[in-house]
Amino acid sequence: MKSTMRAIEFTGAGGPEVVRLCDRPIPTPGPGEILLKVEAAGVNRPDVTQRRGFYPPPPGASDIPGLDVAGVVVEAASGSAGPAKGEAVCALVTGGGYAEYCAVPVEQILPLPRGFSFTEAAALPEIFFTAWNNLVFHGHLAPGERTLFQGGTSGVCIAAMQIAKQLFGARVIATASRREKRDLCLQLGADGAIDYRDEDWPAAAMQANGGEPFDYILDAQAGDYVARHMSIMAPDARLVMLAAHRGATGAIDFLEIVRRRLVITGSTIRPRPPAYKKRIADALLEHVWPLLGDRRIVVPLQEVLPLERAADAHRILDANQQMGKIVLTLA
Repeated sequence: MKSTMRAIEFTGAGGPEVVRLCDRPIPTPGPGEILLKVEAAGVNRPDVTQRRGFYPPPPGASDIPGLDVAGVVVEAASGSAGPAKGEAVCALVTGGGYAEYCAVPVEQILPLPRGFSFTEAAALPEIFFTAWNNLVFHGHLAPGERTLFQGGTSGVCIAAMQIAKQLFGARVIATASRREKRDLCLQLGADGAIDYRDEDWPAAAMQANGGEPFDYILDAQAGDYVARHMSIMAPDARLVMLAAHRGATGAIDFLEIVRRRLVITGSTIRPRPPAYKKRIADALLEHVWPLLGDRRIVVPLQEVLPLERAADAHRILDANQQMGKIVLTLA
């Protein structure tokens, strides 16, 4: 096997102009890792945040961007029960996805769902690991609860809304900026979709929810949105934050948290150890992968681009144009 591979690197912090195709050494898998020949890699919002200089890789992780991949095992892990050489898999990675080869801990590997191509499978790991982590592990979603998803056509919300609907029978309300985005949310099973650009979107969200408050809210905005979310949360409700795009600080009424027993939490999955991610992988394989195989849960692909056009993928995300996932191919 050759010693170098094509990969994408960032030449510094900035816009899509810092995205560059380069040659890198093929990684050497460590204990408990496999070496994957990458056929396709997902493009995610955290990749953009890393490119801008606000989300550095955890210690020891590759600086090459990319958090989910699909491909063929070319070197199996020694002394491990991981997949065998030649198996087709997809995986969550801590970095290194935008490259021809990637070293992956066996705990973070999943088979391709039934009938899925590499391109389709590469769109799955990051959003479904993140969705399950924030719905179940942190959000403690219960059957039949009333849920609100800010930015319903983001990859994570597309995954989370369908899990909430299909597995928990939740009532799902989504927000999105454009009519076609709101229509997509409804096609994916949302019970209602509203425009977050409306000044009084909290009232619109409540109206879409039959006038009732929410038990669970998933949000990546934070800032001034936190207080507005609190105004429409039911007693014992949970607000789970993925990011803080509107600001890292905001004024909130702590007495309301006390009076109504509200929970405000957040998480990042990237720095978590493989053993933690395996718990999520096992749950996804049992509960979500069969629904994907039956096409009862779907992930729309907005764009499929060659690796050389990674900068264009980032431009789409920067413009907030995404309606589903963007995937890079490395054939």
